[in-house]
Amino acid sequence: MRITSKGQVTIPVEIREKAGLLPGAEVDFELDGEDVRIVKAAAPRAESRGQRIVRRMWRRAPGRMSTDEIMALMRGDWREEDEGSR
Repeated sequence: MRITSKGQVTIPVEIREKAGLLPGAEVDFELDGEDVRIVKAAAPRAESRGQRIVRRMWRRAPGRMSTDEIMALMRGDWREEDEGSR
């Protein structure tokens, strides 16, 4: 197995499945002498702005919406939050 120029390595599917490492899982790296160990992150990391928007929007859209309508709704939600914090 090789490390890419970006420092990436592919974890074999058998290992990911046994370790319960699903896409998006947070991991940490531990050094043990000359060995490197990948472990599940102890606590979930802070939610990103994008994740907050998606969580708040989930199942709230009324029927079918165009991309422009969705973007307008998202921008409206962001402005309301921004104005409320002033």
